Amino acid sequence: MKDSINAHFQKEDPDFHIGERRVRRLMRMMNIHATYPAPRLSTLGSATYVHPYLLRKMKIDHPNQVWSTDISYIPMGKGFLYLYAIIDVYSRHIVSWGLYSTLEASNAIEVLERAIRRHGAPEILNSDQGSQYTCKEWEEALERYGIKISMDGRGRCKDNIWIERFWRTIKNEYIYFHPFDDGVKMREGIRWYIDYYNNHRHHQGIGHKTPKSLYLCAGELPKVA
Repeated sequence: MKDSINAHFQKEDPDFHIGERRVRRLMRMMNIHATYPAPRLSTLGSATYVHPYLLRKMKIDHPNQVWSTDISYIPMGKGFLYLYAIIDVYSRHIVSWGLYSTLEASNAIEVLERAIRRHGAPEILNSDQGSQYTCKEWEEALERYGIKISMDGRGRCKDNIWIERFWRTIKNEYIYFHPFDDGVKMREGIRWYIDYYNNHRHHQGIGHKTPKSLYLCAGELPKVA
């Protein structure tokens, strides 16, 4: 980036030079972010623990019928943190999340158990075939709560489209505009945004309702796109 900027301005002024630190500072001030491939998080685990996709043609018409979970990288000043989240597919309510510095099955299980303590267990939980979800520990955790296991097909990112849309939303609306170097501040910011997302943000895909209002609806449940 620095070399490209120098080359651009040196067409007008051969003596122009700019340092890398100044470029980084100015880009941060203007909220300009480089676009590059994200770390590949979905490394396949043991084929022994791969399960079929259960949601094809399924009518999802009530909360806690299907949850969807995934992990996404969160860019920091130096390196990455990893955001684990579980979404209720019917209402789009984020039922649990956690920010970690490592990619481990124990983190995914911790987020799951936190969700179950707060909301009870879902009927089905869908994930990709990443190593955190294709291991003995994850399978045993879901079986312990009587949860049916569903997994995306290989190369079929749309099988988990609900959580993928959440990643796009939180990154485009919050994370890319708040490039914290401090993990504590990033965690506090994500907590604020998820509270806003669940309680105040109206979603077109659920009839312009808020996720929490739909998740807590005990009466006649509207059809969700």
